[in-house]
Amino acid sequence: MQYLSTRGYAASSDSSVSFSEILLGGLAPDGGLYLPKSNPQVTADELNAWRSLSYAELAFEVLRKFATDIPEADLKAITSKTYTAEVYKNVRSDESAQAITPLRTLQEKDGTKLVLQALSNGPTLAFKDMAMQLLGNLFEYALAKNKAELNIFGATSGDTGSAAEYAMRGKQGIRVFMLSPHKKMSAFQTAQMFSLQDANIFNIAVDGVFDDCQDMVKAVSNDLEFKSRQKIGTVNSINWARVVAQVVYYFRGYLAATTSNEQQVSFTVPSGNFGNICAGHIARMMGLPIAQLVVATNENDVLDEFFRTGVYRVRKSAETYHTTSPSMDISKASNFERFVYDLLDGDTARVAALFKKVETEGGFDLSGKPGSDGDEFKKVAQFGFVSGKSVHADRLQTIRQVEQEYGITVDTHTADGIKVAREHLQANVTMIVLETALPAKFNETIQEALGRDAERPAGFENIESLSQRFEVMSIDVIKMKAYIAQHTGL
Repeated sequence: MQYLSTRGYAASSDSSVSFSEILLGGLAPDGGLYLPKSNPQVTADELNAWRSLSYAELAFEVLRKFATDIPEADLKAITSKTYTAEVYKNVRSDESAQAITPLRTLQEKDGTKLVLQALSNGPTLAFKDMAMQLLGNLFEYALAKNKAELNIFGATSGDTGSAAEYAMRGKQGIRVFMLSPHKKMSAFQTAQMFSLQDANIFNIAVDGVFDDCQDMVKAVSNDLEFKSRQKIGTVNSINWARVVAQVVYYFRGYLAATTSNEQQVSFTVPSGNFGNICAGHIARMMGLPIAQLVVATNENDVLDEFFRTGVYRVRKSAETYHTTSPSMDISKASNFERFVYDLLDGDTARVAALFKKVETEGGFDLSGKPGSDGDEFKKVAQFGFVSGKSVHADRLQTIRQVEQEYGITVDTHTADGIKVAREHLQANVTMIVLETALPAKFNETIQEALGRDAERPAGFENIESLSQRFEVMSIDVIKMKAYIAQHTGL
């Protein structure tokens, strides 16, 4: 399996980039995102065979299609080490610890089914653990094999940071520099990250919003000399290996919700940076029978606007809302470029031009109207995408309804997903909502909605009272580079 950039790097037939070569990096040298030169396909016989597999076995089968340069015995050892009941232990008392991502039926009526796929049983109580635990083990494997080291530089709106830090803490040859928007995460999210005292973890609170953090990560990644000298890698969803790891639970959800390959399902995904639902898009392109991919946004509705109108219009920092589903407070969706590449039939020159326009003019227009940049919006339906929006009042109402009707407490982002999913239910198609996090991570809003605290798994009872270690910094790429160089000694 060979890879190319959405903007053309390694696109020629005589150039090749392997999975291992892009594993430790982020952006391609031309500023684009890596994708396979062609998506591997899954046959009906394979789907049937995969129905009886454990999560670890399924992860191996999916990943081996993408990581063809890693010996299969090594890859199987990594997936077996990653996806265990000991790592994903925060399951409800009525669920099997072996399930890893169990399904819970919320409603079933007249052939229409609404299901929740639990993805938050990992160590940081968020879906990011599903990919990040694998990434940590893949990184450690690759670094040990090459006797190398890696400085991870990433940005988080809440959950990526803690998942990355918990996956990388104490790992040989790895340091983590994680940016987060200062005072714009929940108290639990902040404490999860900032309370870590490991010497290889560096938390930097940026005086801005998530998009400012993400822009600095991209700026550093685009400085190829600095990136090489400082051995910079990333764990944000621009990292292809992380997207591939997320593809696995789409297959798992489908196989658990169906009994034959003739059945279709739809997925609703709370989305800000388009990474999670991009994995669903990849799964669908591989042949997984997905009817619809439903993008659920909060008040920061850049993606909803595009999937309704064909206009992609990023917001400035001052226009980005700070909401009660803060992990989705994103107004520039990095992974969206991977979908646009497919929408434009792999026209890398055009992709590069459109995303250059994002940087210079704030967006582009594919609606086909006079003066627009193209008319590809009419093709969006072919990829199964639809969208919707949820605001604070919606998520409060949904949290209350789900609690009253099903006896389940959901977090704010999952509530956004459920609200939008209900607007796109189809007869005889199971709708699977991807859970984002456990509600304890957003206790302030759970208190507002239900008048009580969210239940906390053991070990997290008093996390906010722990000593915190972090640096507050301005939006300044030069100072950020100096900080990284100071703490790496390179």
